[in-house]
Amino acid sequence: MFANTEIGIDLGTANILIYTKTKGIILNEPAVVALDTKTNNVVAVGNEAKSMIGKTPKHIIPIRPLRNGVIADFDSTTQMLTAMLKKVSKKAGISMRKPTVVVCTPSGSTAVERRAIDNAIKSYGAKEVHLIEEPIAAAIGADLPVAEPQASMIVDIGGGTSEVGIISFGGVVASRSVRIGGDHIDEEIIQYIKRHFNVLIGESTAEKIKIEIGHALIEHDEKTMDVRGRDLVTGLPKVIEIKSTEVQYAIKEVLEAILNSIRDTLENCPPELSGDIVDQGITLTGGGALLQGMEKWLSKVINVPVHLAPNPLESVAIGTGRSLKMIQKLQKAAK
Repeated sequence: MFANTEIGIDLGTANILIYTKTKGIILNEPAVVALDTKTNNVVAVGNEAKSMIGKTPKHIIPIRPLRNGVIADFDSTTQMLTAMLKKVSKKAGISMRKPTVVVCTPSGSTAVERRAIDNAIKSYGAKEVHLIEEPIAAAIGADLPVAEPQASMIVDIGGGTSEVGIISFGGVVASRSVRIGGDHIDEEIIQYIKRHFNVLIGESTAEKIKIEIGHALIEHDEKTMDVRGRDLVTGLPKVIEIKSTEVQYAIKEVLEAILNSIRDTLENCPPELSGDIVDQGITLTGGGALLQGMEKWLSKVINVPVHLAPNPLESVAIGTGRSLKMIQKLQKAAK
């Protein structure tokens, strides 16, 4: 039956993941769309669009229509989702006629932002759209016992937002959502290099620096990396050497903001559940969880065990898809 197609969508700032219960994750591509301003047509989406950033003629603009985990440009998001769902339909051989869709949203998103997500998915022709809070989706995807009467604490560090949630009995007991994530770490690296070296680098280079030599706020063996950019004084290409300790200093404020959101959530946790967190620890998901030394640093400053989820980059999408069968139970818990 066409109408029985059920899909879960992780509508992330950095990446969009689409999950089906029969085939698992069938799409994982950057949340980027390239538009032709002359015709307003989509030229490319996902990987192809991301590869165009900084390399296109003036009339073709690659944009990120999602900012801080929510829709910033409704029309572009709708066009991007339509193109990606068509790609999924062709690639996986799945009919996307009137699907039932579950989409995760940041726990701090407003009613207007949630409505924008709902409308964007429905405009594609979805039969039903269910919204699920990101911490719950991440916890389900990380195999935490969310339906049990015990605390499961999840920290999901995404591209645009960081979500912290304490979940028990299928509902969020305490949560904090801060509009800070991996994109902000990249931006801090760009600004640091601009200020200290008078060199301008692009987003892709900053992301590469973060992945290769980025480090959480603990002592480590120093690494160096050659970075190519444009000299702001001469306007010519230039190669500089940057140290991992410099990157660590550059991203310090972003990491401390994430730490403060974890501390705030723990302070709002009912005392009965605090003991569970001491025993079970905290689970990290999202791309930001892969920053070198992240588990070790958080465990040291919070004094609670910190674990990495089995599939940190895919936890939210997997949880969103799995929640299709337990959506009613989750909605009852949320009321």
